[in-house]
Amino acid sequence: MKKFSEFIVGESFHSTCSISDDELGEYLKFSKIRNVILEDKMKNNQKLVSGRAILSRMEGEFTRLSQIYGNHIIFLGTDGDPSWKNRNTRFLKPLHTNQVLKLKFTISEKLDIDREFGKIVIDYEGSTQDNELIIISKKNIYRIKKEPAQQSIKNKTQEQTSRG
Repeated sequence: MKKFSEFIVGESFHSTCSISDDELGEYLKFSKIRNVILEDKMKNNQKLVSGRAILSRMEGEFTRLSQIYGNHIIFLGTDGDPSWKNRNTRFLKPLHTNQVLKLKFTISEKLDIDREFGKIVIDYEGSTQDNELIIISKKNIYRIKKEPAQQSIKNKTQEQTSRG
């Protein structure tokens, strides 16, 4: 796990995943999405994955990265990217169930909020195993505690010990 102070703008982290038929079914059931395109679109017995399901999985994979997991982090939202005509997310090609999705997460901004929290802005990219870009999502904003919980507890214990 990296602390806020250790993150560097431009730094990237990588992960790989896929979305199974069962996982897509559970997501669609939970989200209550009904879309005839998603119900009818098949390729080699694989279902078309909804864009929101892809984003949801990307978000989940981001929080599971060894560099991220363990931090107090919360998703604040997204901003349009001014250099990209204020767009945030674009789906460039379809993704089907059980298709490998290679993920890249890049820190595009890092800002101080106050003494306790900072903000990191993450750009997501998802591509196929053949490096065909499927999705780009820019300016995903997270609030992150500067000192992880374990470190904060350790510091408080040391402060109390030194006070006597």
